[in-house]
Amino acid sequence: MLNRRHIRIKVMQTIYAYKGGEGGDFKADQTFLLRSIENMYSLYLLQLSLLVEIQKREAIYVEKTQQKHLATSEDKNPNQKFANNEVLLYLKNNTALQDALEDYKVKNWELDNEYVDVLFKAIKSSSLYSEYMQTRTSNFNEDKNFVIDIYKEIIAPNDKLYDYLEDQNLTWVDDLPVINTTIVKLLRKLKPNSSEKYMLPDLFKDIDDREFALDLFKKTILNQNQLNSEIGEKTKNWEADRIANIDQVLLQMAICELKNFSSIPVKVTINEYLEIAKEYSTPKSSIFINGILDNLVKEYQEANTLNKTGRGLM
Repeated sequence: MLNRRHIRIKVMQTIYAYKGGEGGDFKADQTFLLRSIENMYSLYLLQLSLLVEIQKREAIYVEKTQQKHLATSEDKNPNQKFANNEVLLYLKNNTALQDALEDYKVKNWELDNEYVDVLFKAIKSSSLYSEYMQTRTSNFNEDKNFVIDIYKEIIAPNDKLYDYLEDQNLTWVDDLPVINTTIVKLLRKLKPNSSEKYMLPDLFKDIDDREFALDLFKKTILNQNQLNSEIGEKTKNWEADRIANIDQVLLQMAICELKNFSSIPVKVTINEYLEIAKEYSTPKSSIFINGILDNLVKEYQEANTLNKTGRGLM
């Protein structure tokens, strides 16, 4: 679920908020980093549970329609295609998902159900819904495509939901694109015989990614003085307060990564931090960061101090 770029972003956020120095006790910040990453899974489950709650809303709607006091023949036999959507029922009846929701204490929609109502009404009034309900039966692929479409076009971009998530956890705003992309990717590959745990991917791709997050954080913090000294040598014509704080952190991390992570290609490191700078810092930050890193890499290569292993890593 979690890619390396987002791991770097999480580390950047933690270092940016770090108030200590090289000799400080950063265990609390390391715990904060891991908790911030772990909270992504709560967001993933929260977003996924929206689909479950929407299915429940439709099932209740169908039942109420059938029980109208002066129900018409159409009311008594409503189109239940949405309520019986195979993908939504897969999620609703998924005991592994329900256990995960319980373990992570994801119960937001019990108290804040008005957001489910907003999304439910938006779906019911959409052209996607009208087209889908033109027939009374469907196959698994049609059901799946409909769920993907409403997630991409109605749920994910909903402004009220976005504001709600921001209020719940400020870092979730940065996590949301990764989470939404993950959900859509998993739904696209979902099959009728998929296991219950299919929609519960591991947060980290492997143990190496978790270690990368911790190592990048620790090695950057422990070497801040040296890293700042190298940055200072390349920014002698710049006053310290002219360098954006985010740029300083990104440079620290990038230099640390260049010097301490032998399996990561130089181009990958530079490109990743330039992309993060474009998203999180000033319009000219990526140009500034690229210039400093480019000069440093040339110096490291000339001094033969870039410890990169494997072919094509320089």
